[in-house]
Amino acid sequence: MSEDPWAWLRQFTEARIALGRCGASWPTDQWLAFRLAHAQARDAVLSPFDQEALQAELAQNAVASLRLRSAARDKNEFLTRPDQGRRLSSNARDFLEEYSRNNGPLAWADVCLVISDGLSARAVHQSAAPFALEFLACLAGAHLSATPVVLVEFGRVAVADEVAALLRARLAVILIGERPGLSSPNSLGAYMTYDPAPGRTDETRNCISNIRPGGLSIAEGVRKLCYLAQKALELKFSGFRLKDDMPAHYLPFGPAQGLPPCLGGE
Repeated sequence: MSEDPWAWLRQFTEARIALGRCGASWPTDQWLAFRLAHAQARDAVLSPFDQEALQAELAQNAVASLRLRSAARDKNEFLTRPDQGRRLSSNARDFLEEYSRNNGPLAWADVCLVISDGLSARAVHQSAAPFALEFLACLAGAHLSATPVVLVEFGRVAVADEVAALLRARLAVILIGERPGLSSPNSLGAYMTYDPAPGRTDETRNCISNIRPGGLSIAEGVRKLCYLAQKALELKFSGFRLKDDMPAHYLPFGPAQGLPPCLGGE
């Protein structure tokens, strides 16, 4: 087996580069590592979402949550019909409408936080609860209100817009398992939409990606989300017009550079 002359580059990336050669093939250890990574990616997509465990973890920290499901009836339909994952089931929609009527102003809030398995339940099980708890603590510290956390099984990103619209929230945030790669089966994404409503498209959202051990840390992901949320609530828009120009010294919901003084700028 010959060593790849670029092997030293592997200390800088998890990408599958400089794997070496054994004749005309990969070395056996690299082939086995590839098969393992592929199996981990498949497991991330196919593993069930343990809503009960996540709800219990949130409850231990005094955070209320609601358990719902998208219009996808099972994992197979979720994977083959992405449109079904972008909207709530009729039962879930009826439940939220009734919840909103019964709770009145208590159901209306600045932020609605949704958590869904998406394409990696593993990412959600690993990172969603600590991320949610830290983010909600930042909201409370800034005197911003939040709805109960909504857990949606078989959800796609857009389902958060329908949830937040039904709960009359100004801002929708969804934590969702991202499509696994061969080096990142546990990557969590955070998507944010100002003035959420069914039918919102991707250019109206902001995304923070690759939240995982070895990627973007939970603390840094929360800090970035707080910055984007603060700017969205102040400027009253999100998406491609909302730029991530977070200063290095930014503290969650502190003075935001680049905004007029009346909107929290310096």
